[in-house]
Amino acid sequence: RVQGVGFRYATLLLAREYHLTGTVENLPDGQVKINVQGPASDVKAFVLAIKAGPNPYCRVEEVHIQPQPLAKWRTFKITN
Repeated sequence: RVQGVGFRYATLLLAREYHLTGTVENLPDGQVKINVQGPASDVKAFVLAIKAGPNPYCRVEEVHIQPQPLAKWRTFKITN
């Protein structure tokens, strides 16, 4: 659940730091969905950083990872 802590923007900056593509969005139930792709080592480092909280105002309590087919993202962006 995220409200007013800059989570999506911090996630965007973090994804750009690791040169990853994908999306981040708030879901109606208050959760956040992140789709990300790139080299496995960079994705792993990104996930570890997300779990730690991408900025000092964020606290991540739970992360669920579901492999998906590759998409044709060219950048990482906030979708809502």
